[in-house]
Amino acid sequence: MTEHPTSFDRPSTGADPTDPRGALLRTPVPPRASGSALPAQGGADQSPPAAGEDSPGAFEHSQPGAEQAAEPDTHRPRPTSEGVPAQPDGGQPGGGPSDDTPSAGVTPAGVAPGEVSAGGGQAGLVRPDSGAPDSGAPAGAPDPGRRDAPPEPDRRTGQPTAPGRPTPMRRDGDRLRFVGAATRRIARGMDLDEIVMGLCRATVPTFADAILVYLREPLPVGDERPTGPLVLRLRRTDRIPAERDTEGGFTPAPQPEPSELETVGAELCEVRPGSALAEVLRGVRPVFTDTPAARAALPELLGEDRDFALPDGRRAILAPLRGRRRVIGAALFLRGPERIAFEADDLLVAAQLATHSALGIDKAVLYGREAYIADELQRTMLPENLPRCTGVRLASRYLPAAETARVGGDWYDAIPLPGSRVALVVGDVMGHSMTSAAIMGQLRTTAQTLAGLDLPPQEVLHHLDEQAQRLGTDRMATCLYAVYDPVAHRITVANAGHPPPVLLHLGGHAEVLRVPAGAPIGVGGVDFEAVELDAPAGATLLLYTDGLVESRLRDVWTGIEQLRERLAATAQLTGPDHPPPLEALCDEVLDMLGPGDRDDDIALLAARFDGIAPSDVSYWFLDPEDAAPGKARRLARRALARWGMEDLTDAVELLVSEVVTNAVRYASKPVTLRLLRTDVLRCEVGDDVPQLPRLRQARATDEGGRGLYLVNRLARRWGATRLSTGKVVWFELNRG
Repeated sequence: MTEHPTSFDRPSTGADPTDPRGALLRTPVPPRASGSALPAQGGADQSPPAAGEDSPGAFEHSQPGAEQAAEPDTHRPRPTSEGVPAQPDGGQPGGGPSDDTPSAGVTPAGVAPGEVSAGGGQAGLVRPDSGAPDSGAPAGAPDPGRRDAPPEPDRRTGQPTAPGRPTPMRRDGDRLRFVGAATRRIARGMDLDEIVMGLCRATVPTFADAILVYLREPLPVGDERPTGPLVLRLRRTDRIPAERDTEGGFTPAPQPEPSELETVGAELCEVRPGSALAEVLRGVRPVFTDTPAARAALPELLGEDRDFALPDGRRAILAPLRGRRRVIGAALFLRGPERIAFEADDLLVAAQLATHSALGIDKAVLYGREAYIADELQRTMLPENLPRCTGVRLASRYLPAAETARVGGDWYDAIPLPGSRVALVVGDVMGHSMTSAAIMGQLRTTAQTLAGLDLPPQEVLHHLDEQAQRLGTDRMATCLYAVYDPVAHRITVANAGHPPPVLLHLGGHAEVLRVPAGAPIGVGGVDFEAVELDAPAGATLLLYTDGLVESRLRDVWTGIEQLRERLAATAQLTGPDHPPPLEALCDEVLDMLGPGDRDDDIALLAARFDGIAPSDVSYWFLDPEDAAPGKARRLARRALARWGMEDLTDAVELLVSEVVTNAVRYASKPVTLRLLRTDVLRCEVGDDVPQLPRLRQARATDEGGRGLYLVNRLARRWGATRLSTGKVVWFELNRG
C-alpha cells in the first residue's frame, strides 16, 4: 500500500478547506521534531466511528483517495493505536531491551488505549502553529485518551472490552512484538524452573488465559538415549488470577483450595506407543485441539478421570516441546469463551514459544548436569568428615568463588599420625576451574600418602613440589603443613608460599605466627624450612586460604590484620577462661567477608588444642629380650591401677604381651611402650623394623600367628603405621 503524507495542519493560503481534494491541497508536513507522532499509514485519514455509526471499523482500512468521497467539511483524525496488553510483571510485550520505555503501538501498563504518554509516540498530534495536542475527535465526541472515557469497543466483536481482561492481538506486528518479548523472557532463565516460569508468565494473559506445561520424567541429558517409556509430568500451570477472571471462562471442576488448574498438579502421563498423544507429539507442530487427533490425545494427557472442561472450538492449542534431538514435553494453551478464539497465525506463535522453551530446557538440563559434576568433583576432593583425633577438635568451612563456578583449587585436610599426632594441611592451587580441582585432588592424595610415611613437614612439601613439577610446568600451588603433638603440646609448621596461620590463645590474644614463607609448590629447586612452636591447651589454630583475606578491595596483609582483630573480638565475648565454640568461630570469621570480597574460593580449617595431660601418659623403653613381654604386662597393670581402670587389666595384659612379643622377636633396638588415657585407652608399641604385620588365619599345626587375631577380636580398633625409624603398632580399648 502506498504511503501518502497526511497533515492535520491548517490549509495554506489560497486553499479552500472545503475543497473535495482535501489533503492534496494542504501544505506538506514540515520535518518532525524528536518525539513527534508518526504519520498515518495507508495514505488516508482514519477516524474512530462517530456517534450513531453501526460499523466500528468502517474507516479502518480506507484506501488512498477515499477522502474524496467523504464529507469535505468533516475532520478525520488518526485513530488511536491499539497495543498489546501489559504483561503481568509490568514489562511491555514487544518493547526494547528496557521494559520502562514502551514501543510504538504498545500501550504502557496502567495507561488507557490512546492516553497521552510522556515521551511516547502514541501521544496526540501537535499542531505546528499552536503546539497544543490535537484530540483527534470531532467536537462533542468522547476523548479516547481520557481516563474517564468509556472502554474502547473490541474491533472484531464490537463489544466493549471488560475491565481487567486482556485485549487480543489484532495485527501481525502485535504478534511479532509479543514473540520477541516472550522469547527474551524465556531466554533469561538459567535453570529449568526459571525457563518454565518464564514461558508461563510471558504467555498468560497476553496470549492465553491458561497454560499447562508437561515435561518428560526424567528429562534426557544431552545425547543420552532414554531407556524407559515416555512419561510426562505436569511441571507447572498458570492462569489468569480469579479476581481478574470474573467472567468464568475456562474452568475445570470448581475447587476452593487449591486453584482449579492446580487440581491436576502432580499427575503423571505415560505416552503409549501408537496412541493418539504419541502421534501428536511425533508431529512436532502445534495443533488446535478441535482436530480429531488432538481431541483424542487430550484425555490421555489430562487423565480420563478428571472432570476437566475444555473450551469449544479453536480455543486450545497443543504444542509439543522438542529439544535438539527428541520430544521432551508438551504445552497446552487455552482461551476462555469470552475471548477471541485462536487464529491460524497463533499456531506460529505457539510454535515459536515451544521451540525457544524446549531449547532453553535442553540447555538448562545440560548446565545442571555440568554443575552437578563439578559439585560432586569438588565434594569428593575435600574430606567428607574430619577425623576425631586425640587431644584436638576440628572444624572446617569451604566456600566456592561463585554459585556458577562451584569448583576450585583450595583444599584442607586433617590426617591422623602415629603417636596420637595429627597433620593439619591447607593448600591453594592457582585458579578455580575443573583443572585446578583435578590438580588439587592429586596434590591432596600425595600429601596423604606422604603423611602416612610420617615424614617431617619440610620433606612433605619437598615431595609435593616434585609432584607438581611432574604434573606440568605451570602447576603452581601454595601449601601449609603442620603437625600437632598433643603429648608434647608442640606444633611443627612448614610453609610453601601460603598466608601464615593465626593462633588464638585462651585469654583472647590473637597472634600471627612467624613462619618462613618459602616458595610456592611447583617452582622447583627450593628448600623448605620448618619451625617448632608451642601449642598450649585451649589455644585455637586457624589455617585458611588467601580468598579469606585478599580481594580487589584490600591487600593480603590488611586482610590478615582484620582476621586477627575479628578473632580477638570474638574471643572477648566468651571471656578469658572459655574459648569460643569452634563452629561459631568459623561462622564469625566468614562474616568478615564483604559483598565484593568473594573473588576466590575459600578453605578454612580450625583446630582447638586440648592436648593430653602428662598424668594421662605412661611411657617406657624395653630391651629386646625374652623377659620384655612379662615386664610390659607388669608396667601396664600398675598404670591401670593408678588410673582406676582395673577392669581392663586382663585384656590389656593379654594384648600387650602379644604385641610386645612380636616386636621383640625382630627388633635390634629398644622397644617403646606407651599408654594414653583419653576418652579411650590407647596402647602403642614401637620398634625399628619397617615391615608391617598383617592379619592371617593360622592353621591348626602352626605354633604362632594368632597374636594379631586376638588383637583384632578384643580391641576396639587397631592398626600399624610405618615410620622413618621403624613402625608403630597400636590398639584401643573402650573405657569401662
